[in-house]
Amino acid sequence: MDLFPIFLKIAARPCVVVGAGNLAEAKIDSLLAAHAKVMVIAPEARPRVVEMAAAGEIEWLRRDYIAGDLSGQFLVVAATNNPAVNRAIFAEAIENDILCNAVDDPPFCDFYFPSVVRRGDLQIAISTAGASPALAQRLRKEINAQLPLDVGDWLTDLGNLRREVTQVEPLNEERKLLLHQLAQREVCGYEACPSRLIAREHALKNPLPEKKS
Repeated sequence: MDLFPIFLKIAARPCVVVGAGNLAEAKIDSLLAAHAKVMVIAPEARPRVVEMAAAGEIEWLRRDYIAGDLSGQFLVVAATNNPAVNRAIFAEAIENDILCNAVDDPPFCDFYFPSVVRRGDLQIAISTAGASPALAQRLRKEINAQLPLDVGDWLTDLGNLRREVTQVEPLNEERKLLLHQLAQREVCGYEACPSRLIAREHALKNPLPEKKS
């Protein structure tokens, strides 16, 4: 199966999860982590989902799904324990051009939730296109064990230094080579950081063109 790998911004986008059991709870967490506006539709919910609703983190409609519930939504997760209901949700989503994930039912999914390793802004996502979530989870654990815990902090410093470079150097091959070099070095937030000094020396040799008056 050919999938399009993408990291999607869904902050403040309306997303709905139908169901509030074990599987649904994990999907709710994922959506909230991306700052989505989450609505849950389910007659009953796990205690933690109830707590989220009471805290105002999600909107909870305490009833069964009915046709029309997807109106205005950006994406939907069908996570009930009734395959027929999940497939009805998928059908409504398709009819209204809404992205849908029917949990544990790959043929009725527009997208899959990957296994993810996170270190700050660094995310490594693993998908098996629904063929073996267990394999994706095993690979996630292996990568997580090998990835330094402080790589997220390093990435923040590297990103700050990259922005400094792009502000003072033109978009050319020299700047590209420098950025690749910096991505292989120790970077810190200090002014006297050796990598920062290298970048500043490089900028003297590769300055922005003078603006014409």
